[in-house]
Amino acid sequence: MLLAILLDAGVALMGAGIGAGIAAIGAGIGIGRIGGSAMEGMARQPEAAGRIQTAMLIIAALIEVIALFGVVVCLLIATGDYNL
Repeated sequence: MLLAILLDAGVALMGAGIGAGIAAIGAGIGIGRIGGSAMEGMARQPEAAGRIQTAMLIIAALIEVIALFGVVVCLLIATGDYNL
């Protein structure tokens, strides 16, 4: 019984670590793509730079919130109660 609880806790910790890493990588990729696309858009239409920058900042903030939510969920999984 104790071994099963320890294995469950170990698997949960490993899954939480992998999930947090994937959330961080996804956020980095998303923000990189947004930045690159915004710079390309500003280069093509300099007169729309203000609108593009505003939209870019809002979307980047939303991506960061989603990544933070993913890390918090993984943290909750890692610190769960395994007394079954």
